[in-house]
Amino acid sequence: MKTRIGFGYDVHQLVADRELWLCGVKLQHEKGLLGHSDADVALHALCDALLGAAALGDIGKHFPPSDNRYKGIDSKILLARCVAMIRESGYEIGNVDMTICAERPKINPHIAEMRECVARVMQIPQEDVSIKATTTEKLGFTGREEGISAYAVALIERR
Repeated sequence: MKTRIGFGYDVHQLVADRELWLCGVKLQHEKGLLGHSDADVALHALCDALLGAAALGDIGKHFPPSDNRYKGIDSKILLARCVAMIRESGYEIGNVDMTICAERPKINPHIAEMRECVARVMQIPQEDVSIKATTTEKLGFTGREEGISAYAVALIERR
């Protein structure tokens, strides 16, 4: 059985008058993430990890911000399409692991709901989805609450 690992990273700026979506869950916060889609930074990092594991490029290749079909799109749709591409390429998902970097809002109270959402969209067991959160101890753009970043790894295996 061939096993492959992919890594993804994404960052989006926090701005007023936007909803905050992380791992497919809407969080209450005075700011949201700026982007062409719903700007779910965690799901974007996960999409890149999955696509990278299968050597299929990145999220921008498949869903370019210059294409108005993706304006405001729910990132759960993008994730479901990436999962379909992985499976069409002859792979199955082993597990995924994500880390969200944000000073506020607190992410930990939402992790169970986020894991359930990601597992449902990916059609994998919830035990194969890990989501963690951290701050940057008030350092950098994340520490100044100018944005949120996310890292993701994905393990895929040839069927």
